[in-house]
Amino acid sequence: MDTTHRAGPEPADPSRGADVGLGVPLLVLASGIVATAGAFLGSGVLGGTPIAEAAGGWLGEDSTPLAPASGAFRIWSLIYLGLLAYSVWQVLPNQRRSGRQRALRPWAVAAMLLNAAWIWSVQLGWLNASLLVIAVLLAVLGRILGLLVRTGSEGRVDAVVTDGTFGLYLGWVTIATVANVSAVLGAAGVDGLGLPVPVLASAVLAVAALIGVATAWRSGGRLAPALALAWGLAWIAVGRLDGGLESPGTAVVAAIASAVVLGSAVLIRLTRSRKRPSEIRG
Repeated sequence: MDTTHRAGPEPADPSRGADVGLGVPLLVLASGIVATAGAFLGSGVLGGTPIAEAAGGWLGEDSTPLAPASGAFRIWSLIYLGLLAYSVWQVLPNQRRSGRQRALRPWAVAAMLLNAAWIWSVQLGWLNASLLVIAVLLAVLGRILGLLVRTGSEGRVDAVVTDGTFGLYLGWVTIATVANVSAVLGAAGVDGLGLPVPVLASAVLAVAALIGVATAWRSGGRLAPALALAWGLAWIAVGRLDGGLESPGTAVVAAIASAVVLGSAVLIRLTRSRKRPSEIRG
């Protein structure tokens, strides 16, 4: 009798599965192209009206006390570049077997198509509809963050292309939602709900900062969402110091909120990395 021990097959990687084929990955790629094309439309390059001038100009840098200065919108170039990189990368054979990407793809498609829908709603002057769309987009990106935290990145490229891109996207859309709410209220003639405008603006900025701290806590101190949100808050401060709606008090609160968001993410990351260094990713 042959009693020689024979090694069995290597245990399967639970994060890997059968190749999902090209159907859904190509849908993600198409959605990334649609989102990028929408960005060109929103910039005015493809004949559309620049976002700052569309919808009655209510999303311009001097339209409301919570509108970021124009320099803030440079972050969109980085986000769109990341979305395109992700859209191409997730088509690769190794990523078609990734359980993480399988779970993420439907939400990524939703986020990118919602982004295009937001641009179209603004182009058509549907300011109220744009607020609804961006609120849903924010919820989708929150769901994506939860998936990314739960699954963990699958290497450096995944951490940068997937976690980094969607982290920046979430942080920026958070502050964009604040600006969109302010635009809708301004267009509706709401002038502060009986409070001085700087007081109401400061209260909203404090809420945005709390959301940033909560996001950092939930994600274990991920820096990408905090960086994007802090960037937007800092540019609100710039806008209130130089422009048609100067408000030094609002600028100071925005700057403090920016520092709180970024500082809390760094502190949470450092604290948790000392306890569980292998669990802090992205």
